[in-house]
Order: sequence, then C-alpha cells, then structure tokens
Amino acid sequence: MFREETRTVQIGDRTIGGGSPILIQSMCNTKTEDAGATVAQILELERAGCEIIRVAVPTMEAAKSLGEIKRQIHIPLVADIHFDYRLAIAAIENGADKIRINPGNIGSADRVRAVVEKAKERQIPIRVGVNSGSLEKELIEKYGGVTARGIVESALDKVHLIEDMGYDNLVISLKSSDVLMCVEAHRLIAGRTIYPLHVGITEAGTVTAGNIKSAIGLGLILNQGIGDTIRVSLTGAPVEEVKSAKLILKTLGLRKGGVTVVSCPTCGRTRIDLIGLAHKVETMAAQFDDLDVKVAVMGCVVNGPGEAKEADLGIAGGIGEGLLIRKGEIVRKLPEESLLPALREELLKLREEMSGVGL
Repeated sequence: MFREETRTVQIGDRTIGGGSPILIQSMCNTKTEDAGATVAQILELERAGCEIIRVAVPTMEAAKSLGEIKRQIHIPLVADIHFDYRLAIAAIENGADKIRINPGNIGSADRVRAVVEKAKERQIPIRVGVNSGSLEKELIEKYGGVTARGIVESALDKVHLIEDMGYDNLVISLKSSDVLMCVEAHRLIAGRTIYPLHVGITEAGTVTAGNIKSAIGLGLILNQGIGDTIRVSLTGAPVEEVKSAKLILKTLGLRKGGVTVVSCPTCGRTRIDLIGLAHKVETMAAQFDDLDVKVAVMGCVVNGPGEAKEADLGIAGGIGEGLLIRKGEIVRKLPEESLLPALREELLKLREEMSGVGL
C-alpha cells in the first residue's frame, strides 16, 4: 500500500506517513487575529476528535497570534499562507508546527528560498498545496484544460523546486472540487513520490453535498492505500468536518474505536419516533468514544430484533415501546420514552466492564 511506503514526517508531536494512522485535520473559520475565539474553536474540535488544525494567516497580526494560540491547544498547529512569503516566515517564528504554501503564488524563487531556509532552520515541514482552481496557465494550455495530469505536474514541479533548495521535509496536497479528477490525480502521483499525501475534496459544498462528495472521493482514494491525513471540507461548522472524517475512516476499516450507530430507514410499520431516537442515540454515543461497540436502533419487528441482536446493544421498536437487547439477549421491554436512558445505562455498564472497574 502506498501509505506504508511514504516517508515519515513529524508535525508537532504527531507522526504521519510510513504506515502511521491516518490523521484527521480541520481548519478554523475564525479570524486568527482573534486568539480567544480561535482557541475556543480548536478546543471544541479537539473534543470532537480533530488531530491537526490549520488556521489562515492573511496578516502579520494573525501570524503573531500563533504563539498565544499554540500555548492553549493540544494538537499541532498549521499555518495556511498565500501570496506573502513574509507571513510564512513570521508563522514559523511564532511557533507553527507546519506551514502550507503554494510556491506558485509566493513569488520569486528567492522568496520561496527564504521560506525554505526558515523552515529548514526550525525543521518545520512544508505542505506543498496545489488547487485545480489556480493551475498555471501553461499547464492548462499543455493539457487542454484543467486535468489530473496537469495538477500532478504542477505539484511535482513545486516539490522539485524546494528539493533543489536542499529541503525535503514535505507533505503534498492535491485539491479539486471535481471528485473523479481528484481521485485520478492521487492515483497518478502516488506512484511518483514518497512524500505523505494530505487528501481532501476542496470546495465540496454544504454539509449534505460536501459529505457525499467527500465520502465518495476520499473513499475511492483511501481504499487504494493512498493518503496519510484527510480533511472533509464543508461549508459549515468545522466540527461537522471532524465527525464526517471519523465516520469515513471507520467505514473503510481504517480506524477503530467509538460507538458505531446503525439504524433502519423507517417505513410504514414504524410505531415509535425512530428518526428522533436515532439522532439522540448518535449524539449520546459521541460521549463514549472510548468504547468500540455497535449499537443498532431499529423500528419494527421485521428486521429489528435480528439486527439488534447482531449488535453489542440494540433497540427493537414496537408500538410505543421497544425491546432493549444486549449481546443478543433481551434485557427488558420499555416504553418509548425510557429507551434512551436505558441504552445510556447499558453503555455505562459496558464502559465499566471494559475498563475493569468492579472486577
């Protein structure tokens, strides 16, 4: 698998590449100049499971805020830089654990070199980012439009530029809002580089559209063994990106742990508020991220009992009531309003058993 063959890169206290676990990234939508608001959002993202956080650095004030932000968070901090090479240098000087640049919009080779020298001095990795929306005119002309091959050539040209400056502590990202183009670009580059790859579908859209595009795109890429870190890009609250990323990794079998909730789509046989109950169970389950269990929330007698019995814990709905099932055995029958509290109680019992409390 490609990810097992990529070189390792240290980002703060986290390691990516070389077969390391795929890490989840997100990006703050706060003004980085407002350190308090940015820290508050990062801490929320940490609780949701974010493992690397990126912030925009459009001003010198934002660059100078990085030190204060970093002192109050617990995950690596990445500075996103465009256009002004001095911001990249200032970000490194103020404690960024990694910087993201597009050498194509930083300016002259001398300016790129100044950034590279500062990164080399501090041994800070550089993420070389290429976006299909900003592909160089000559590559668009060469390939007759924006193409996967053009994106790959652009990225490798920038990587070679930095390598020629004597630095190879690099991560590559290729982004496109065209899902299949993005998949093809990652397939092409995976066999041509040993650098870790950050994977995402850029400008994917709102929570609904963005989740679908990201699940398909990331699923196809990751299932080929490509990708070392991921971001689900959504037009919405960043915490939703983290939730979606975790679910994509779990669905692909690339991450264990946490409660997996399955629920039926409902039909005319359903006689409890299954939709509301399933959402409440999913919210509650997020509080039990230390457990690796499956919970089934089913609405009727057709598939409900069977599916619930296959899970560690399950609810099989009836008429205004339901069965609570644990490890295939019926625990008890409860009125609808008592199902959620009873399920929480069983999760707490499982936590105690798995941690050895009371044994």
